[in-house]
Amino acid sequence: MAASNYTLKVNRELLDPSFESYRLSLDAIPTYCVELDAAVEEVKLKDTHYTLEHMRAFGMYNYLHLDPWYEDSVLFVDCKGRVLGLTVTLDTALGKPREVYRITPDSSQREHRLCASLSLTSATWAALSDGAGRLFLLRTGKRADSSHTKWEPLFSEDMGEPFTVLHSISHVQEGVHAMEVLLLRIQKDPQETKGSGYSVSLEWITVANTAGHGPEKKYELKKTRVLRGKSVPHYAAVEPQGKGLMVASEKPFAFTHVDGRPVEVPDPEPMEVEKTDPIYFWQQTAEDVTACVRMPEGVTKEEVQFRLTADRIRLGVQGFPSILEGHLHSPVDPEASAWIIKDDKSLEVTLQKRSEGPLWSELVTGDKRGEYVVSDEQAALIHERLTFLTSEDLNGNPDGDKPPCNSQELEDCDGFPEDGSSLTHFDGESLKPTQVVNLGSHQYLFTVDVNPSEMPCFCLRHDVDALVWQPRPDQPSDMWEHVATFNALGYVQASKRDKKFATCAPNFSYATLGECLRRAFIYRQPAPVETVLFNRKQGRQVGQVAKQQVASLDSDKPILGFRATNERLYALTSGHLFVLKVNNN
Repeated sequence: MAASNYTLKVNRELLDPSFESYRLSLDAIPTYCVELDAAVEEVKLKDTHYTLEHMRAFGMYNYLHLDPWYEDSVLFVDCKGRVLGLTVTLDTALGKPREVYRITPDSSQREHRLCASLSLTSATWAALSDGAGRLFLLRTGKRADSSHTKWEPLFSEDMGEPFTVLHSISHVQEGVHAMEVLLLRIQKDPQETKGSGYSVSLEWITVANTAGHGPEKKYELKKTRVLRGKSVPHYAAVEPQGKGLMVASEKPFAFTHVDGRPVEVPDPEPMEVEKTDPIYFWQQTAEDVTACVRMPEGVTKEEVQFRLTADRIRLGVQGFPSILEGHLHSPVDPEASAWIIKDDKSLEVTLQKRSEGPLWSELVTGDKRGEYVVSDEQAALIHERLTFLTSEDLNGNPDGDKPPCNSQELEDCDGFPEDGSSLTHFDGESLKPTQVVNLGSHQYLFTVDVNPSEMPCFCLRHDVDALVWQPRPDQPSDMWEHVATFNALGYVQASKRDKKFATCAPNFSYATLGECLRRAFIYRQPAPVETVLFNRKQGRQVGQVAKQQVASLDSDKPILGFRATNERLYALTSGHLFVLKVNNN
């Protein structure tokens, strides 16, 4: 994994250190339901899909797709291969989802088929996978129009093994319309002998039209780039102009192939380290420190410039820069210290420690030009102190109250990961990481589309809060901006053991958690209260209250899709689409 070279910068003005808690509100949330003509196409995992990565990628898939270009428009695919869309304008007069495209039956008859996936590329384009390995790029027209225009496929190609579409964008450069699509696969890996036997691949493809001038330009596959890793990415998105890629994952990804050819990884050049002889040697006891400094041959004591205070030393020769100068590691007693010239070419300095006992880690703070010499007595003492760590006895430390740790008793969760979670930006030309953020303990919570013209935002846990970050690829010095905070949501969501989905409104007015069955939890931002409230413990008036609401769906079927808009929350089951009116704007 590339070394971390960037740190997420938290906007302190968006944090609320005085936030207390969410207050449960019993206000009813108006809920409306649309019965579906055919069940949602839910693909069950097969016996071969036994790994955790299969479950993360396909078992927890969100079957409901929100159209970020047209407010309160959602889409999904049913078991008949129909892509259905519903636009909500009046909650009390919900219509039936209308068909906008139908996947041909022949392309769906393949073993190990996955769920159909959809990505809305632009206001007039969409990318669709049939779950069997075929990719469609569809010209949708303006999807909010009431003309019910059917989508038109302008690109259809078999891409090999089944995949899901993670992200897609559309851009125009020099009159050429191009679309960047990101595909996710989990494939058998013969080289993966120690783990599950599978590896995760991300395929970044570019499809563009030909440079002709006809009324209908043909779209062709122009470029493919493949990245491989060992974990399903939490976040993967292409920059708006296709100049780069961002990936957040537990294990690192790296480019392996471009247009079918392996990427040549140059051998790392050995680091040239200038070897210089130390200018002084030093050793110590519990009472004093002795340093032997190299001096020009023939130096007399009159030419030696020596100055010593309790915490600083300066040593040099008249007419030359100082040889040794700086703050000492610990205070010394100048009156009890001395120096002497030995062999006409070295000067021996003896420093009396003011505090006996503690060993120094360096002579002069920050000076690396010396070499520490360990005496035989000190080496024996260190060996004696560390014997219990290398003992062959079961209990190498008989003085301890507890037996030593047995590594065979450790569980999988006790192990420290080989590669920590990271957020990486890859350059589209060099295919090399340019910025790497070590996410460390910042748990990844969810992804949300806030502005369709920008990259999707992602939400991370910071301490107890949940912070939303907006990627800014055009600002290399400040590539990820902290744009919103949900107070204590990081702590709250950790207690929801049945949580399956998490998201928030594009305007950050509320965040929501969806369970596997029935329930949805809504956490609103603090808002002014209409009545006067007092905190009895602190004796102060409460000006704002953050409300928590719980909605229970009238269904015993698992929730397959979960999306939020500024006004509504959508929950999809196999037979119904529920619309919850969260805000009245």
